[in-house]
Amino acid sequence: MPELVLRKDDNGLCTLMLNRPEKLNALNVDVFKALRAHVDDLERSFDTIGCVVLRGSGRCFSAGHDLMDIGAGEQPPYPHYQSETVEHLSNLPQPLISAVHGHCYTGALELALAGDIILAAASARFADTHGKWALTPIWGMSQRLPRRVGAAKAKEMMFTSRTYNAEEAVAMGLANLCVSDEDFDREVEALARAILANSWFSNRANKRLIGKTDGLSLAEGLRYEIEHNEGVGPDVAERISSFGKKK
Repeated sequence: MPELVLRKDDNGLCTLMLNRPEKLNALNVDVFKALRAHVDDLERSFDTIGCVVLRGSGRCFSAGHDLMDIGAGEQPPYPHYQSETVEHLSNLPQPLISAVHGHCYTGALELALAGDIILAAASARFADTHGKWALTPIWGMSQRLPRRVGAAKAKEMMFTSRTYNAEEAVAMGLANLCVSDEDFDREVEALARAILANSWFSNRANKRLIGKTDGLSLAEGLRYEIEHNEGVGPDVAERISSFGKKK
């Protein structure tokens, strides 16, 4: 049986690839088990992995939650296992890029929203179709989507089940960037390497600060930043010295 989530580590970059292309990377319990194993390892690997990319193999990122799995009465290891896995993915210490091409529907969109940055190929198509199937979100859609695009746009997406193209996704703030399909692989790599070029200590600290202060008032957030400042990273002297030499 092929691996359902492929992993490649390369000079600090970890790429996780959903690998069920014959089913358009539809998300079933076995996919989540494979994904969770990698996520659990990455939570402990922040000294060797500084950035994570999540993407899909074949024609698309993912067509979403496997409806056949739902219909068969899926059996996760314990209740809310998939939702918890998405939460762990979202809370990885490393910056996470969701690299989306082709379909990214419903459960797949919930998974992509775990990313700190969503990079979309021109072929990317986004939709929340819970309403189409008489389902309700349980992997984070009702919380992460409005935080990314605003409540009004989130309601539009959820109430209509409409499909949005990559340019529309960028315009509403769902995706950060849209690139051509021909340049997609190169742009994903370039974005990840730009992140890796900065201090991994700073990247992790910034991600924690934004996560911990989400929903706080400005005053509360400013106080948190001061009181929980992590100082400087172990590479600060080397980086400043290098800048001086370039001058």
